[in-house]
Amino acid sequence: MKKFLIVGAGGFIGGHLIKRLLDEGNIIRGVDLKPFDLWFQNFENVDSHSLDMQEYQNCLKMSDGVDYVINLACNMGGIGFIENNKADCMLSVLINTNLLKACQKNEIKRYFFSSSACAYNKDLQNNPNIDGLKEEDAYPAMPEDGYGWEKLFSERMCRHFTEDYGLETRVARFHNIYGPMGTFDGGREKAPAAICRKVIEAKINNNNIIDVWGDGTQTRSFLFIDDCVDAVLKLFFSDHTNPINIGSDEKVTINELISIAENLSGKKFEKNYQLDKPQGVRGRSSNNDLIKKTLNWNYKYSLEEGIKKTYNWIENIYINKKNDEFVRFTKKDLNN
Repeated sequence: MKKFLIVGAGGFIGGHLIKRLLDEGNIIRGVDLKPFDLWFQNFENVDSHSLDMQEYQNCLKMSDGVDYVINLACNMGGIGFIENNKADCMLSVLINTNLLKACQKNEIKRYFFSSSACAYNKDLQNNPNIDGLKEEDAYPAMPEDGYGWEKLFSERMCRHFTEDYGLETRVARFHNIYGPMGTFDGGREKAPAAICRKVIEAKINNNNIIDVWGDGTQTRSFLFIDDCVDAVLKLFFSDHTNPINIGSDEKVTINELISIAENLSGKKFEKNYQLDKPQGVRGRSSNNDLIKKTLNWNYKYSLEEGIKKTYNWIENIYINKKNDEFVRFTKKDLNN
């Protein structure tokens, strides 16, 4: 029986990962900055704490007595949030730095850091028809400003704690993870959840138009949460020590993503393309050659399958007027 500390336990990926680890019979300690009523998932049999993990003493206390530490915590959101909160995003470096120091002192067996595709050189992502990004494309370094620089720097911190102190580390570069039980409004949501919500709201309110940030031709790849959890655990218990992509190589335009949600709604909408809104890079997707070869992993859910699960979950909250869930996942009130 293994004992894990999950940092970012109240978040989207953290909640799904905890559920999987509990199902496999592990002991879990979870910590998040959010108050418990705003955790996306709560579990009675988890030793849960609401603490600021930017503080070294909290990192030291939380990592004491566990075997493994998985760090999913950061200040992040969709493109609108990360483009307008660069300093706050970069301050997440304090979490990783202090956790690494605490893990070294407490002699933790292995540490996981969740990096991002935003760590890749943005100059390689100016074309919607870009090939999937390979792990070596992070250098020469020119990541997304703010959030991407924090991720790339923290990757290097993991590498040097391994080289200098012998702390075993694993690093995954996530590519747009999505699915149920995650935020879908309020500014921190990713594109799949935002588009599902916009289509659902337009259908419910009998609107014929939805807003789209950008011209709709920008491309991305999106990975369903269950596949993400599978890949994280496979990487964590492998011998692979360098950063690796965890994502899908199923690249789509934003317009194609909207079409999937429209098909689920049974209705087509006019698009109000908002070219003055944050759009991020023109094209980004994952090259999965390394993870297929090294870990023998591939995703199971197609984009259509994953969006259907996400769409149905969000629609159920609206239709059944589950205000407590709406507040938890959007920090808004469904009745207003």
